[in-house]
Amino acid sequence: MARGPGYRVPFRRRRERRTDYRLRRRLVMSGQPRLVARKTLRHMTVQVVEARVRGDETLVSAHSRELVKTYGWRGGCGNIPAAYLTGLLCGYRAVAKGIKEAILDAGLQSPSRGARVFAALKGVVDAGVAVPHDEGVLPEESRVGGRHVAEYATRLSSNSDLYRRAFSGYLAAEMPPEQLPAQFSLTREKIVSELAATQK
Repeated sequence: MARGPGYRVPFRRRRERRTDYRLRRRLVMSGQPRLVARKTLRHMTVQVVEARVRGDETLVSAHSRELVKTYGWRGGCGNIPAAYLTGLLCGYRAVAKGIKEAILDAGLQSPSRGARVFAALKGVVDAGVAVPHDEGVLPEESRVGGRHVAEYATRLSSNSDLYRRAFSGYLAAEMPPEQLPAQFSLTREKIVSELAATQK
C-alpha cells in the first residue's frame, strides 16, 4: 500500500470496486435519469434511477425473477433472452411513468459487444425509451431470441451425458432448451400485451 504525506486513501466504495466516482459524476451532471443495468451469475436487474441530493431515487425497476413469477418464463434468468425481457419490462414501466429518455449506467462492468447489459438496453429501447447507444454493441436478434441456445442444444443432443450436464437447469424445469425461442416469443407477447395496453 502506498505511504507518505501526499497519499490519499480512495473512497471505500472505490476500494471495494463498487463505484467509479469520475464516471458517476459525468452521469449525474448529464441531468438525465440513469438506466442502471446490473447482472449476477443467475439474474439481471434493470432500474431507472435519478440522482437526488439526499441520495439516488429509483423511479422504476424490474428483476428477472419477475419473468418466472408473473409471466411464466421457464428458461434461465441469467442469459441474454432473460436480460432482454427484463429490460423490456423495465422500459414499459418507465414509459408508463412518463420517462422518455435515459443514459446507460453499466457501472464497473467491462463493456463487451452483445453482452447481457446491452441485451437489457435493447429491451428498454424497444419499449420506447430513448437511450444513446451504438447499434454495434447490441446482440444479434438470433441471440436475443435464444436461437443460439437451441442450436447448441441440438448439436449436443447426440451426446446424452454432455447434454444433461449442460442443460440440467432447463431439464429440471421440464423445458427442453430447444424450445427456448418459442418460450421467449410467448413471454415477450405476454409482457407487450399486458404493459402496452396500460399505456393507451
